[in-house]
Amino acid sequence: MLPSPSAKIPVPRGYTTEQIPRDDPYSYTSGRWLNRDELERKSRYIHFDFQALCERAIELCPGATRIVEHEKKEGGFNKVFIFIMDTGSQAVARLPTGIAGPARLTTNSEFATITYLQSKLALPIPKILDWKDTSSKPIGTEYIIQEHVKGVQLHYKWLEMNPEQHMLCTSALSLMIKKMASLDFPAYGSLYFSDAPIEASKKIPFDQGHGQGFCIGPHCGPIYWNQCPGNPSYMAAPVPIVALVSLTDLNFRDDLTSYSAGLIETGTSRLPKQEDTVSSKRPYQGSIEEHIHLLKSSQEVMEKLITDKRIQNAASPVLIHADFHMKNIYVSAEDPTIITGIIDWQSTSIEPAFLYQRQSPEFAALPAPSQTEILGQETEDTSQTESDRKDVSICNQTYDVVMSALIPRCAHRDSPDPALFSIIHYCHTTWTDSAVMLRQELIGLSARWKELQLDGLCPYSPTEEELQKQKQDSEDFEVEQRLMFWLMANMDTNSDGWVPNEDWESALEANRAAYHLWIEAARESEGEGELGVEKADILWPFDAR
Repeated sequence: MLPSPSAKIPVPRGYTTEQIPRDDPYSYTSGRWLNRDELERKSRYIHFDFQALCERAIELCPGATRIVEHEKKEGGFNKVFIFIMDTGSQAVARLPTGIAGPARLTTNSEFATITYLQSKLALPIPKILDWKDTSSKPIGTEYIIQEHVKGVQLHYKWLEMNPEQHMLCTSALSLMIKKMASLDFPAYGSLYFSDAPIEASKKIPFDQGHGQGFCIGPHCGPIYWNQCPGNPSYMAAPVPIVALVSLTDLNFRDDLTSYSAGLIETGTSRLPKQEDTVSSKRPYQGSIEEHIHLLKSSQEVMEKLITDKRIQNAASPVLIHADFHMKNIYVSAEDPTIITGIIDWQSTSIEPAFLYQRQSPEFAALPAPSQTEILGQETEDTSQTESDRKDVSICNQTYDVVMSALIPRCAHRDSPDPALFSIIHYCHTTWTDSAVMLRQELIGLSARWKELQLDGLCPYSPTEEELQKQKQDSEDFEVEQRLMFWLMANMDTNSDGWVPNEDWESALEANRAAYHLWIEAARESEGEGELGVEKADILWPFDAR
């Protein structure tokens, strides 16, 4: 019932709405959201003293007396200010927003992680000039100020590079991952300085013999910390650090049993106390009781899975950059095979090695299915020539060889069947992802239990009622996914409905036009066993109408 994704939606013009000045340093001004726009922007607002931040940046650049130019950049979780001094030198200030992670711990862990890596490995990480993990005066917020990285972001250079440069760049980056993975750690969690504001009982002292000591403590990465705006557990008013530590105690894992139990506890803690009137509208969402049942079943399944030697052998504690994305990698402008900098170590943590298996970073990833393929449209693929496909394949093979031959604990080729780890990837986000996702993994694992040579019987055995419900829920879920890809193909947005600020007015009108097309298509098919207007309205992913 979806219109063709190649037929672009007409975009009426003339809609006006109040805009925040782009030079406002406190508000989020890079874009807007077609879903929960006010909440998304409010969650990224930071109250601080911008003048004091500028003065501190000047102090850190020898000889500088003033800032002649500055640029604000904004990601999902941080504000970044690039300051250019009257001497020509540059400094970069990064300020985490309230959804970046737990207050104090996120910044402390990032600086400690960078400091530790710089003391152990030859990695091109820009020097940190100053940092604070408190909101004390004069600046009034947490921050990290670093030297500006020389070179250009890899994503700007990648399309200009030839296949040989791609392969050499991929090889250099893969070997950097090898360096990170070579470090040994005694536990899972996040890395901190020994004097981090964490209770002593929640620290594992680590590498105490070289100047500033370190410890492994509560996990402050996105697996355990829900970075979704609107979650009351993380959007509440500031609380004492003791309360934060008490909450993160569920997330601090020093062995695989505790790690897996922590995922279940995290998934349970994210369930609302009462049915969410917004998300529970989705027909495949599942009730709170269903999610509790699925989480209990997942816990029983995982308790058996983690006794399997294949999982234990793939669970070595490993620390690898959490977002090894082209935008976080800088290369030489003259020779893009030379890596000049790796930035944004926020949320990098010590995880079981199996989380990195069968995952390839952007520069080495095989192409994902196109939107037209997912929508079931047969179109001639002119986006990639045979040489392009060969180029991508060589990069993927180069990365795979390094991971398999040089990093045994993260080996791709010899890694266990991914079905063994599927529950681990979904149980902690069951409410966000809906019941259909976790239930599908449980059903699949139950069906393959003997094939996977697992001991005994699978603790989860779906009833006929659950199988029928999963069939219906999967159909609804697929419809919404097809709708989302249709919107992304036609409106140049993502699954969150984000659009650049300059396109906001036209995006709102395009969204309304798309919504009416969607509802009209549902109305025309109503009574023929198709979706129907009421369900079509519920499945619309954006609150903008």
